[in-house]
Amino acid sequence: MIRVLAEAVRNIKIVTEKKNNMEKYDIIVIGSGPGGYVAAIRAAQLGFNTAVVERSELGGICLNWGCIPTKALLKSVQAYHYANSGEEYGFHAEGVTADLEKMVTRSRGVSETMNKGIEYLFKKNKITLLHGSGRVLSQGRVNVVDDEDHETVYQADHIILATGSRAASLPFAPVDGEKIICYRQALVPDKLPKSMAIIGSGAIGSEFAFFYRSLGVEVTLIEFMDRVLPIEDDDVCAQIGRSFRKMGIKVMVSSQVKSVDTSGDVCKLVVQTKKGEENLEAEIVLSAVGVVPNTEFLGLEELGIRLNRGKIAVDQYYKTPVEWLYAIGDIIPTPALAHVASAEAICCVEAIAGLNPKPVNYNNIPGCTYISPEVASVGMTERAAKEKGIEYKVGKFPFTASGKATAAGEREGFVKLVVDADTDELLGAHLVGANVSEMVGGIVAARNIGIKASDLMKSVFPHPTMSEAIMEAAGSVHSEAIHI
Repeated sequence: MIRVLAEAVRNIKIVTEKKNNMEKYDIIVIGSGPGGYVAAIRAAQLGFNTAVVERSELGGICLNWGCIPTKALLKSVQAYHYANSGEEYGFHAEGVTADLEKMVTRSRGVSETMNKGIEYLFKKNKITLLHGSGRVLSQGRVNVVDDEDHETVYQADHIILATGSRAASLPFAPVDGEKIICYRQALVPDKLPKSMAIIGSGAIGSEFAFFYRSLGVEVTLIEFMDRVLPIEDDDVCAQIGRSFRKMGIKVMVSSQVKSVDTSGDVCKLVVQTKKGEENLEAEIVLSAVGVVPNTEFLGLEELGIRLNRGKIAVDQYYKTPVEWLYAIGDIIPTPALAHVASAEAICCVEAIAGLNPKPVNYNNIPGCTYISPEVASVGMTERAAKEKGIEYKVGKFPFTASGKATAAGEREGFVKLVVDADTDELLGAHLVGANVSEMVGGIVAARNIGIKASDLMKSVFPHPTMSEAIMEAAGSVHSEAIHI
């Protein structure tokens, strides 16, 4: 009898869907950032009829207002620096000036190009794009509201949430887009301020500090922790602190902004330091205090899903407590990084497809900060190894001893390896220097397959290259480094 009733309900549901002409998909992804669009493409590759709900630009924050346009701006100031350093490289360049408008235009053009690339991939893989804001309903349905407030309900066997995050705001210093700004406004300035105070020295704060100071802005970088880039290894933090001060950035660590007054012509900040309160003035304040997950208005409460600080609990394959609902990226309690979201997307979709993928290894996730010198790292810091009571060794090689770095005029920085003293395992790697973001991937791969420091030491690296510093750092673990 129960089976008969269940079948009747199922038939009613099918008839209702047909009557309402509800479109049906295998997978609907809400959000098209580096988690969402990768999930959609992988799903389509595996034969799933796939749709993506997106209310704004394809590519999400990363492609349009984060990773990509920021790197374009940083490349512009790097070229500007080289042009102004011609004497060091044997040529004369006179009257070199920065054109802010063209820098911003180039940056936006780079994002537009990448945006079109995702459009092409969607068309190639026959992915349906549903413009609007998505809200999850019961029984695997998604309500999509477009720009004209028209509502359409779609059905899916599986729904993947990939809605990303947005800039956090301090309660006493809310972003107004004019005097107190976040990364969005910082990316598209119509003019340079004379002075800027940046609250937070993580990757976002540090990259904008470098960008604006490179163009002559008086920059004050304020950090609550006792070091800049506080999640990095202590040696890295010290090196970047010196580099920032050398280029004229005022660095304030162990400092907390207590208030920001925007009522006058300039912003007036009260900062609590170890020595007491300090009053600062700045034309613009950039809030770089982290991000907030976009989990409101998704209908999660109605589905019985509880949030922890705005984030969704999932299993190793990103399934929520609701059988057909998944979540990836910045809205779950994993590192809020674009490449992490992409890795989670692939794992999630392949699990849905029954491919039994290997779960993402969160102990082997690289991080990069694209200032000059660049910062790249993976794995455990020396501080973390000490706190865990692990017996370890450190191998370090400075770029001042590198022939390639010297020839390139990029001698600042080092490669540091933290190695288990008993097993020779690579616990962590910490790099500061030119283009080290292009080098850390090799160490990630090495750790992934269990290569040890002695293996790196015996590997033949091309000469002269910056990457030789990896081999030399590994050699120094075993007191066999040969400076080049």
